[in-house]
Amino acid sequence: MLIGLSQIKGIGYMFANSMLQVLKISPHQKIGNLTTEQISSIEKIIQNPKGSDFPIWFLNRRQDMQTGEDMHLVTSDIAFNIRNDVEREKTLFSWRGYRHMYGLKVRGQRTRCTGRKGGAVGVAKGGKVLPKGGAGAPAGGGAAVADAPADGAAPAADAAPAADAKPAADAKPAAAEKKE
Repeated sequence: MLIGLSQIKGIGYMFANSMLQVLKISPHQKIGNLTTEQISSIEKIIQNPKGSDFPIWFLNRRQDMQTGEDMHLVTSDIAFNIRNDVEREKTLFSWRGYRHMYGLKVRGQRTRCTGRKGGAVGVAKGGKVLPKGGAGAPAGGGAAVADAPADGAAPAADAAPAADAKPAADAKPAAAEKKE
């Protein structure tokens, strides 16, 4: 019961626990085993907790700006009222409204080292590592470029390097590779 009721947005664990104590329902009971009377009484308390003698400090919207009432909001009403409150502060050009407008911290937190967003952040990751000869360097050390046809056609992919081609300067002899 406690976990199931606290899944409703606007009803926390303590609110669900106190609601079950008022209704004298076991918090360890499964929700599927509730009677229709118990379900209707739970709905009634969720809709009007002040009518069930809940303390005012349990409610999540006390002294509403428009009505002045104490009420408890659930589900999409919470997001709707928060959005309206932020827009009201923006139109009043209050300090909180300015902070909301510019996307800064509203409640006095530090902004020098935390909450950084936007702008340049860190070092951008590069792509794949290219061979030492550059982006267009062939694996044979540049010999295939000399044998390229003059008409601008691309050389064949399986063409072998020329016999008189010298190995690249950074290539190691085969004997040196075996020692390491």
